[in-house]
Amino acid sequence: MVGFDPSAQGAAHSPEEAALAGSAAGMVTRALISPFDVLKIRFQLQIERVSSRRPEGKYRGLLQAYRCIHSEEGLFAFWKGHIPAQLLSICFGAVQFASFEFLTEAVHKTTPYDSQTAGVHFVCGGLAACSATVVCQPLDILRTRFAAQGEPKVYRNLRHAVSTMFRSEGVLTFYRGLAPTLVAVFPYAGLQFFSYNVFKKLLTPSSDAGKSGGNVRSLICGSGAGVISKTITYPFDLFKKRLQVGGFEAARAHFGQVRSYRGLVDCMIQIAKEEGLRGFFKGLSPSLVKAALSTGFTFFWYEFFLNAMHNLRERQKTKDLIPDSEER
Repeated sequence: MVGFDPSAQGAAHSPEEAALAGSAAGMVTRALISPFDVLKIRFQLQIERVSSRRPEGKYRGLLQAYRCIHSEEGLFAFWKGHIPAQLLSICFGAVQFASFEFLTEAVHKTTPYDSQTAGVHFVCGGLAACSATVVCQPLDILRTRFAAQGEPKVYRNLRHAVSTMFRSEGVLTFYRGLAPTLVAVFPYAGLQFFSYNVFKKLLTPSSDAGKSGGNVRSLICGSGAGVISKTITYPFDLFKKRLQVGGFEAARAHFGQVRSYRGLVDCMIQIAKEEGLRGFFKGLSPSLVKAALSTGFTFFWYEFFLNAMHNLRERQKTKDLIPDSEER
């Protein structure tokens, strides 16, 4: 079960276990969904219309974009920025899930609310994601820069990217787009945990059916939660990506038109004027595929690793009890 469960006191998860399970879940999930993330970012950063019927820009659809990137940059292009992305996923997963377990336990112990209700999961999930975002934002910036660059590469490796960005743009560049990120991540993560809680309760089998298929239910519930939350909050993710590549226009020139934005409001106004309402949802299709897989796998692996640690702990307890009983 995700979050503090007062009915399972003996099996309560410590923040350390939640952090370890969250980081492991983030690492495995990131390796699996990286290609969809690269496609999503390329679509989000394209000024021209993303359309196969009226092609204007470099990328016109999922399959065409895949073939284009594969032919021009090779298969490994779909894992561009994978090292900072992995660091981001490991760090974000650890902070988010540890914070979530801590917050839900605090709610149970200090308020009259039930820590397993969907509303509590919405608030605690949003706050946990905000704390993880502040900690991990520099890694998200690096991941976006690596995924956005084509050939020839602007940044040779992680160390070169950090030093170049720090010298040419200053330390604040590592927090570009933080405002829209925080605005988007609270409802996004909140809806993820809210929807996952609702779906998990709806799909919980009766006591007669037993507990088989729990991991599959986690995958299905997580996927549904990811699609719902991503669709509702998607425009803010696009604003964040546009702002994160500010100062990076020269490296984006061969992809098509580039724009500079003075801030979140200016970004919204320019997109609305030049690209219309559809501009707010560029890259939605790969993003929804990615969100379904990412959220589904994250909850799946999180519960998998938590259960594995719980079973290991119980097995160790049993081993420790056997010598004690023999001595008596």
